Amino acid sequence: MTDSSGKVYLVGAGTGNLAHLTLQAHQLLTQAEVLIYDALVGEALVQLVPLTCEQIEVGKRGGQPSTPQAEINQLLVKHCQRGKQVIRLKSGDPFIFGRSTAEIQALTAAGCAFEVVPGLSSALTAPLLCGIPLTDPVLSRCFAVMTAHEPDALEWEALSQLETLVMLMGTQQLPEIVEQLLRHGRSLETPMAIIRWAGQPQQQIWTGTLGSILRQTEHEALSPAVIVVGAVVALRPYLQSANSPSAS
Repeated sequence: MTDSSGKVYLVGAGTGNLAHLTLQAHQLLTQAEVLIYDALVGEALVQLVPLTCEQIEVGKRGGQPSTPQAEINQLLVKHCQRGKQVIRLKSGDPFIFGRSTAEIQALTAAGCAFEVVPGLSSALTAPLLCGIPLTDPVLSRCFAVMTAHEPDALEWEALSQLETLVMLMGTQQLPEIVEQLLRHGRSLETPMAIIRWAGQPQQQIWTGTLGSILRQTEHEALSPAVIVVGAVVALRPYLQSANSPSAS
Protein backbone atom coordinates (compact mmCIF):
# COMPACT_ATOMS: atom_id res chain seq x y z
CA MET A 1 0.00 0.00 0.00
CA THR A 2 1.38 3.40 -1.01
CA ASP A 3 1.67 6.18 1.56
CA SER A 4 1.26 9.54 -0.20
CA SER A 5 3.05 11.45 2.59
CA GLY A 6 6.46 10.44 1.31
CA LYS A 7 8.75 12.82 -0.55
CA VAL A 8 12.19 12.63 -2.15
CA TYR A 9 14.64 15.52 -1.99
CA LEU A 10 17.48 15.49 -4.51
CA VAL A 11 20.05 17.47 -2.54
CA GLY A 12 23.38 18.92 -3.65
CA ALA A 13 26.14 18.28 -1.10
CA GLY A 14 28.54 20.79 -2.64
CA THR A 15 32.18 20.00 -1.85
CA GLY A 16 31.20 17.74 1.03
CA ASN A 17 32.51 20.34 3.45
CA LEU A 18 29.88 21.29 6.03
CA ALA A 19 30.79 24.98 5.62
CA HIS A 20 29.73 24.86 1.96
CA LEU A 21 26.34 23.21 2.53
CA THR A 22 23.22 25.31 1.94
CA LEU A 23 20.94 26.07 4.88
CA GLN A 24 18.07 24.22 3.19
CA ALA A 25 20.19 21.11 2.67
CA HIS A 26 21.37 21.22 6.28
CA GLN A 27 17.80 21.40 7.58
CA LEU A 28 16.61 18.56 5.37
CA LEU A 29 19.46 16.29 6.46
CA THR A 30 18.62 16.79 10.13
CA GLN A 31 15.05 15.66 9.39
CA ALA A 32 15.83 12.75 7.05
CA GLU A 33 14.21 9.36 7.52
CA VAL A 34 16.11 7.69 4.67
CA LEU A 35 19.47 8.85 3.30
CA ILE A 36 20.64 7.54 -0.07
CA TYR A 37 24.04 9.06 -0.72
CA ASP A 38 27.04 9.11 -3.04
CA ALA A 39 30.54 8.16 -1.93
CA LEU A 40 31.94 11.66 -2.34
CA VAL A 41 29.50 13.65 -0.20
CA GLY A 42 31.65 13.76 2.94
CA GLU A 43 31.28 11.96 6.27
CA ALA A 44 30.51 15.18 8.14
CA LEU A 45 27.32 15.60 6.12
CA VAL A 46 26.21 12.00 6.68
CA GLN A 47 26.57 12.53 10.42
CA LEU A 48 23.92 15.27 10.32
CA VAL A 49 21.07 12.79 9.91
CA PRO A 50 19.13 11.47 12.95
CA LEU A 51 20.25 8.21 14.54
CA THR A 52 16.97 6.65 13.39
CA CYS A 53 17.64 7.50 9.73
CA GLU A 54 18.25 4.55 7.42
CA GLN A 55 21.50 5.13 5.51
CA ILE A 56 22.20 3.61 2.10
CA GLU A 57 25.48 4.32 0.31
CA VAL A 58 25.24 3.86 -3.46
CA GLY A 59 28.80 4.67 -4.52
CA LYS A 60 29.00 6.83 -7.67
CA ARG A 61 32.75 7.40 -7.44
CA GLY A 62 34.68 7.48 -10.70
CA GLY A 63 36.34 4.16 -11.54
CA GLN A 64 34.94 2.40 -8.44
CA PRO A 65 32.04 -0.06 -8.06
CA SER A 66 28.67 1.64 -7.61
CA THR A 67 25.01 0.75 -7.45
CA PRO A 68 23.36 0.59 -10.90
CA GLN A 69 21.26 3.66 -11.64
CA ALA A 70 18.11 1.58 -12.14
CA GLU A 71 18.51 0.15 -8.63
CA ILE A 72 18.94 3.64 -7.16
CA ASN A 73 15.74 4.70 -8.91
CA GLN A 74 13.91 1.76 -7.37
CA LEU A 75 15.23 2.57 -3.89
CA LEU A 76 13.96 6.13 -4.13
CA VAL A 77 10.52 5.04 -5.26
CA LYS A 78 10.24 2.25 -2.68
CA HIS A 79 11.09 4.41 0.32
CA CYS A 80 8.97 7.32 -0.90
CA GLN A 81 5.96 5.02 -1.29
CA ARG A 82 6.50 3.90 2.30
CA GLY A 83 5.77 7.49 3.33
CA LYS A 84 9.36 8.39 4.18
CA GLN A 85 11.20 11.69 3.86
CA VAL A 86 14.02 10.57 1.57
CA ILE A 87 17.22 12.52 0.95
CA ARG A 88 19.08 11.62 -2.23
CA LEU A 89 22.40 13.29 -1.43
CA LYS A 90 24.65 13.98 -4.42
CA SER A 91 28.10 15.51 -4.55
CA GLY A 92 28.21 19.00 -6.06
CA ASP A 93 24.96 20.14 -7.66
CA PRO A 94 22.23 17.63 -8.60
CA PHE A 95 21.84 19.05 -12.11
CA ILE A 96 25.54 19.14 -13.06
CA PHE A 97 26.52 15.62 -14.14
CA GLY A 98 24.39 14.29 -11.30
CA ARG A 99 22.19 11.86 -13.28
CA SER A 100 19.13 13.43 -11.72
CA THR A 101 16.99 13.13 -14.87
CA ALA A 102 16.70 9.35 -14.61
CA GLU A 103 15.74 9.56 -10.95
CA ILE A 104 13.14 12.27 -11.54
CA GLN A 105 11.62 10.30 -14.40
CA ALA A 106 11.31 7.23 -12.17
CA LEU A 107 9.75 9.26 -9.36
CA THR A 108 7.31 10.97 -11.72
CA ALA A 109 6.26 7.67 -13.28
CA ALA A 110 5.56 6.28 -9.81
CA GLY A 111 3.62 9.36 -8.70
CA CYS A 112 6.19 10.26 -6.04
CA ALA A 113 6.60 13.84 -4.83
CA PHE A 114 10.10 15.28 -5.19
CA GLU A 115 12.06 18.50 -4.87
CA VAL A 116 15.53 19.45 -6.16
CA VAL A 117 17.80 21.37 -3.76
CA PRO A 118 20.82 23.11 -5.34
CA GLY A 119 24.40 22.65 -4.23
CA LEU A 120 27.76 24.23 -5.02
CA SER A 121 29.31 22.45 -7.99
CA SER A 122 32.99 21.53 -7.75
CA ALA A 123 33.36 23.01 -11.24
CA LEU A 124 32.99 26.44 -9.62
CA THR A 125 34.18 25.90 -6.05
CA ALA A 126 37.39 23.94 -6.72
CA PRO A 127 39.09 26.69 -8.78
CA LEU A 128 37.84 29.39 -6.37
CA LEU A 129 39.18 27.60 -3.29
CA CYS A 130 42.60 27.41 -4.95
CA GLY A 131 42.72 31.03 -6.11
CA ILE A 132 41.96 30.40 -9.78
CA PRO A 133 39.32 32.73 -11.31
CA LEU A 134 37.35 31.22 -14.18
CA THR A 135 36.76 34.63 -15.74
CA ASP A 136 39.00 37.66 -16.16
CA PRO A 137 38.49 40.87 -18.16
CA VAL A 138 41.59 40.12 -20.23
CA LEU A 139 42.44 36.44 -19.93
CA SER A 140 39.06 34.72 -19.85
CA ARG A 141 35.81 36.16 -21.14
CA CYS A 142 34.11 32.75 -21.01
CA PHE A 143 34.60 29.23 -19.71
CA ALA A 144 33.19 25.80 -20.49
CA VAL A 145 32.43 22.96 -18.09
CA MET A 146 32.46 19.39 -19.33
CA THR A 147 32.80 15.80 -18.23
CA ALA A 148 35.94 14.29 -19.71
CA HIS A 149 34.98 10.74 -18.78
CA GLU A 150 34.56 9.96 -22.50
CA PRO A 151 36.96 12.29 -24.34
CA ASP A 152 36.09 10.85 -27.75
CA ALA A 153 32.60 12.33 -27.39
CA LEU A 154 33.87 15.91 -27.03
CA GLU A 155 34.27 18.47 -29.82
CA TRP A 156 37.93 19.23 -29.19
CA GLU A 157 38.33 21.54 -32.17
CA ALA A 158 35.71 23.89 -30.72
CA LEU A 159 36.71 23.47 -27.08
CA SER A 160 40.37 24.22 -27.76
CA GLN A 161 39.37 27.70 -28.97
CA LEU A 162 37.81 28.64 -25.62
CA GLU A 163 39.93 30.55 -23.14
CA THR A 164 39.17 28.47 -20.04
CA LEU A 165 38.13 24.83 -19.72
CA VAL A 166 36.91 23.09 -16.56
CA MET A 167 36.81 19.29 -16.69
CA LEU A 168 35.20 16.90 -14.25
CA MET A 169 35.80 13.15 -14.12
CA GLY A 170 38.81 13.42 -16.39
CA THR A 171 41.89 12.34 -14.47
CA GLN A 172 41.89 8.80 -15.87
CA GLN A 173 41.86 10.34 -19.35
CA LEU A 174 44.55 12.96 -18.66
CA PRO A 175 47.01 11.83 -21.38
CA GLU A 176 44.20 11.88 -23.97
CA ILE A 177 43.02 15.32 -22.83
CA VAL A 178 46.53 16.75 -23.16
CA GLU A 179 47.02 15.15 -26.56
CA GLN A 180 43.70 16.43 -27.91
CA LEU A 181 44.31 20.00 -26.77
CA LEU A 182 47.81 20.07 -28.23
CA ARG A 183 46.60 18.50 -31.47
CA HIS A 184 43.97 21.22 -31.81
CA GLY A 185 46.23 24.19 -31.35
CA ARG A 186 46.82 24.79 -27.66
CA SER A 187 50.42 25.59 -26.72
CA LEU A 188 52.67 23.39 -24.61
CA GLU A 189 52.96 26.42 -22.31
CA THR A 190 49.20 26.64 -21.65
CA PRO A 191 48.74 26.71 -17.84
CA MET A 192 46.91 23.80 -16.28
CA ALA A 193 45.80 22.84 -12.77
CA ILE A 194 44.50 19.64 -11.21
CA ILE A 195 42.60 20.11 -7.95
CA ARG A 196 42.00 16.98 -5.89
CA TRP A 197 39.48 16.73 -3.03
CA ALA A 198 38.55 20.41 -3.29
CA GLY A 199 37.22 21.83 -0.03
CA GLN A 200 38.36 18.86 2.04
CA PRO A 201 41.25 18.76 4.56
CA GLN A 202 43.21 16.54 2.15
CA GLN A 203 42.86 19.01 -0.74
CA GLN A 204 45.80 18.95 -3.16
CA ILE A 205 46.65 20.96 -6.25
CA TRP A 206 49.14 20.46 -9.04
CA THR A 207 49.84 23.41 -11.33
CA GLY A 208 51.87 23.23 -14.49
CA THR A 209 51.37 23.37 -18.24
CA LEU A 210 50.09 21.08 -20.96
CA GLY A 211 53.73 20.23 -21.57
CA SER A 212 54.59 19.38 -17.96
CA ILE A 213 51.48 18.16 -16.15
CA LEU A 214 51.80 14.49 -17.10
CA ARG A 215 55.35 14.38 -15.78
CA GLN A 216 54.37 16.24 -12.61
CA THR A 217 51.50 13.90 -11.78
CA GLU A 218 53.10 10.62 -12.81
CA HIS A 219 52.32 7.89 -10.25
CA GLU A 220 50.06 10.27 -8.30
CA ALA A 221 46.52 9.38 -7.23
CA LEU A 222 44.48 12.22 -8.78
CA SER A 223 40.81 11.27 -8.48
CA PRO A 224 38.46 12.84 -7.52
CA ALA A 225 39.65 16.02 -9.16
CA VAL A 226 38.74 19.07 -11.21
CA ILE A 227 40.99 20.01 -14.14
CA VAL A 228 41.36 23.64 -15.19
CA VAL A 229 43.06 24.66 -18.44
CA GLY A 230 43.77 28.24 -19.42
CA ALA A 231 45.79 31.38 -18.76
CA VAL A 232 43.77 32.12 -15.58
CA VAL A 233 45.64 29.32 -13.81
CA ALA A 234 48.72 31.55 -13.88
CA LEU A 235 46.87 34.10 -11.70
CA ARG A 236 46.86 31.73 -8.76
CA PRO A 237 50.06 33.02 -7.07
CA TYR A 238 48.48 36.47 -6.87
CA LEU A 239 44.98 35.45 -5.76
CA GLN A 240 45.29 32.38 -3.53
CA SER A 241 44.52 32.75 0.16
CA ALA A 242 46.84 31.86 2.97
CA ASN A 243 44.80 28.68 3.60
CA SER A 244 45.16 27.38 0.05
CA PRO A 245 47.57 24.43 -0.40
CA SER A 246 50.86 25.05 -2.16
CA ALA A 247 51.26 23.89 -5.74
CA SER A 248 52.94 20.54 -6.28
